[in-house]
Amino acid sequence: MINVPKLACCNFIPDVKQLKQFALDHGFTGVDWSFTLDDFPQSPAEESELVKTISTLHPLETRYHCSFRHVDIGDADEAEARKALNLFGHACLLVSKLQGRYLTIHVGLGRNSTNHLVWEKTVENLAGLVRFANDFGIRICLENLAWGWTSRPHLYEKLVRNTGCWATIDIGHARVSPSIETQHYELEDFVDPHRERFLNAHIYHEENEDCHVPPKNAEDLRPRLQMLRQLPLCDWWVLELRNEEDLLDTLCVVDEFLNSELSYDTCFHGNFLSDSRAVSPS
Repeated sequence: MINVPKLACCNFIPDVKQLKQFALDHGFTGVDWSFTLDDFPQSPAEESELVKTISTLHPLETRYHCSFRHVDIGDADEAEARKALNLFGHACLLVSKLQGRYLTIHVGLGRNSTNHLVWEKTVENLAGLVRFANDFGIRICLENLAWGWTSRPHLYEKLVRNTGCWATIDIGHARVSPSIETQHYELEDFVDPHRERFLNAHIYHEENEDCHVPPKNAEDLRPRLQMLRQLPLCDWWVLELRNEEDLLDTLCVVDEFLNSELSYDTCFHGNFLSDSRAVSPS
């Protein structure tokens, strides 16, 4: 099955009315709404205000993303791990109030070492968070990072398989992963063991010192986008750039790719169906 993705932008414009108009003007289907520690609601009143804000984005679809740096459910410090688990649980409850169904999270975001993370605790707590989210109809999606456990395809696969979580593939992180740069693994190794678990993709060329670099042309992204189209449930492509010029440049590249791919699909499948009808027994 080859999917036809929905294209989403980030909540990079503070004024939500302007964000909505920008998305509609440029043909986006939705908004991928990121929470940081600085803007995450801290009171019932702030949560209610966010619910009203998100409702104004209709008819755009909204999915959610927790960009909580240095917050890990597998922290070696038990108090920090419990605090992180409570925060992610709170995020699940908030997404439920927002009538959301998808929440992307990370393991090791903002860290440059896994020395203060415990593998067994990460697996146990992530599995518990997945079960908690399931009770509210929310799918927890683990994103691969540019370093650490989730940057290594074999460990990323174990985390997804052993916790029952879903997955978000970040093709910019994957490109600069040491496992890929050293050619110990190929990009496809991030997705091949569990192709049916990917629900979202983050689209840009590569990450460079926490900066997302846009593609120069369609060829920069083509092999990776072709890989994404083969993932049966990965129909949410977030163009993860946070300034208008880079975002629109990337949109042009993605549109060029999709137009060429869809034209090929129409031609190929149209001819195939035509030929099939011609040889079918009467």
